[in-house]
Amino acid sequence: MLFEGQSISCELLAEGVAHLCFDNKNESVNKFDRATLGELEQATKALSQNSDVKAAVVTSAKPVFIVGADIKEFLGLFAESRETLLEWIEGANDVFNAFEDLPFPTVAAINGVALGGGLEMCLSCDYRVASTSAKVGVPEVKLGLIPGFGGTTRLPRMVGADNAIEWICTGNDHKPAAALKAGVIDAVVDDEKLKAAAIEMAKRAIEGKLDWQEARKQKQSPLLLDKVEAMMVFNTSKAFVAAKTKGHYPAPVAAVEVMEKSARLGRDDALVVEREAFATLAQSPQAESLISIFLNDQVVKKVAKTAAKKATVEIKSAAVLGAGIMGGGIAYQSASRGVPIVMKDINQAALDLGMSEATKLLTKGIERGKINTAKMAHTLNAIDPTLSYEAVGAVDIVVEAVVENPRVKDMVLTELEGLVDDDTIIASNTSTISIDLLATNLKRPENFCGMHFFNPVHKMPLVEVIRGSKTSDETVAAVVAYASRLGKSPIIVNDCPGFLVNRVLFPYFNGFGMLIRDGADFQQVDKVMERFGWPMGPAYLLDVVGIDTGHHASQVMADGFPDRMKKDDKDAVDVLFENERFGQKNGSGFYAYTMDKKGRPQKQVDDKIYDLLAPVSAQRKDFDKDEIIHRMMIPMLNETIRCIEEKIVASPAEADMAMVYGIGFPPFRGGALKYVDSLGLDRFVELCDQYASLGNLYVPTEQTRAMAKDGQKFYQV
Repeated sequence: MLFEGQSISCELLAEGVAHLCFDNKNESVNKFDRATLGELEQATKALSQNSDVKAAVVTSAKPVFIVGADIKEFLGLFAESRETLLEWIEGANDVFNAFEDLPFPTVAAINGVALGGGLEMCLSCDYRVASTSAKVGVPEVKLGLIPGFGGTTRLPRMVGADNAIEWICTGNDHKPAAALKAGVIDAVVDDEKLKAAAIEMAKRAIEGKLDWQEARKQKQSPLLLDKVEAMMVFNTSKAFVAAKTKGHYPAPVAAVEVMEKSARLGRDDALVVEREAFATLAQSPQAESLISIFLNDQVVKKVAKTAAKKATVEIKSAAVLGAGIMGGGIAYQSASRGVPIVMKDINQAALDLGMSEATKLLTKGIERGKINTAKMAHTLNAIDPTLSYEAVGAVDIVVEAVVENPRVKDMVLTELEGLVDDDTIIASNTSTISIDLLATNLKRPENFCGMHFFNPVHKMPLVEVIRGSKTSDETVAAVVAYASRLGKSPIIVNDCPGFLVNRVLFPYFNGFGMLIRDGADFQQVDKVMERFGWPMGPAYLLDVVGIDTGHHASQVMADGFPDRMKKDDKDAVDVLFENERFGQKNGSGFYAYTMDKKGRPQKQVDDKIYDLLAPVSAQRKDFDKDEIIHRMMIPMLNETIRCIEEKIVASPAEADMAMVYGIGFPPFRGGALKYVDSLGLDRFVELCDQYASLGNLYVPTEQTRAMAKDGQKFYQV
């Protein structure tokens, strides 16, 4: 054995081929932490000092190669001084450089996942062989960073600036075929042949049949671009990336700038440019927020996994009551994930619409090359559209998705309970109505909970699993497991009007209504909030949700929380509802809508809206953008804090992920509670007091005041 540590071992095989194996004895996966980097440095020294070694092959004993850097460990490092951070990155670069500079050829055998630092380890090798099940990429921009172990230096020199920019700036994962085409890997083999293929490639390099010195030289030399080519590539890319990120995400633009600045430099000088940019980004608020999102996502996954493990019932078949767009979306999601589903409605036209929705989604999958016609046929065959209750009786779960009306739902649910088995789970896809209220007339409320999907079902990752006061743990566990199987991120919340997401969303809409009341132009509000980072402003969002839906939900919320959500007077949404301007669904709301060539609604300004709103609006005037932001955000933030205090949701991590996944809270701000932390609770309380005259939505809780006084945060480092 040449070297043996906790994460890395190195031995000499036959014919002078050394085998360096990553196998972290304390973790289920391999990742780069400080200890592993230290062991890589020691193993590299052992290799360089042994004259019998003629080549080295790098493998993993885990089901994955290396998932990346240990971001939890590096967070502490990011909090250090810039000088300390730069010194550490330089030391890490020295480790990878030393491995790359070994006096013999090196080959990486990539099994499973090689992301971030894992792929950068592979890039420091002369050749790369991947198994057919591998997945590679450099996702650092998704954390507000750029590759820091040489990725922006080696990748463009290997695959060209265009390919490197696409890989680094999107942060996407890539399958072996795409990686082979781009030139990131050199060969793809079946999983069981991977190690042997890598050893064979190493032997060919030893024999001189592969010019490994030239492959290495290419990674260490300036880019082969003349000035005109470089200007075209980098200027075009910077403009495109800046337009996509809208100034909110600095990492992709920084990545292009790093590759541009270092294009004419050799490896060592290029790495200096890379680490300077990495240090700046690592200590940026965007990176802090995006890393928080990443860690919170791990919390949500762990909670869901733990809950699903407790499930005593496996859901193998399902039904959805109520077809149309939502029912069709739920049916598609279930069938496409291998759970056959009955789609029941009382109206054939609704069933046809539901099947049309599923067919449309599958057709798009074929057009994008994600599925084939056989998969489409199999999925459609797994959906059973019916006007009869007969097929519903034998399924494991029924998701009720009828109109959002408590009386209608009560009738449907009580009838349904008498038709299904005693142990069948019934879940309501209600968006606002209390689960306890809906369970009032049920004989088996322990088998009943909420399962709130978000629209469009196939795109939105969140499912709220709502626990009523009588819902059993077994029911919650089974529904969480089902949601996870559907590829969703389930978050368990306790019952209250609006649950979590809509409970905190409607105070935001209330803030919007008061701004219109006081003379704000809804177009200005939309623009300000979109610049803040929301995917769409509040007026546009209400049009997309449906003015009728928003009007109904706001009444539910007002009844549930009259002290702060009851409106004193008629507002803009009331006016639009009375005038049957329901938004995109009927072509007019705050905006007017026409269809483009692809059948997608396009918003336009309709000046008639200002005359309609005049009776409920003061004379129109411009507002300072900060005032708009504060008046919009404070009600939402206060209500999120209340949900934590009332234990509607278990943790700040789950609350923030629900907001990001459910309503598109700007990820670069980290979620509602992370945003409050970034403001500082003392500053937040100060802002609340500044706007307290607007009503109770703007009044902070006493616990918030106490936290501010004590200098606390929702996320304690």
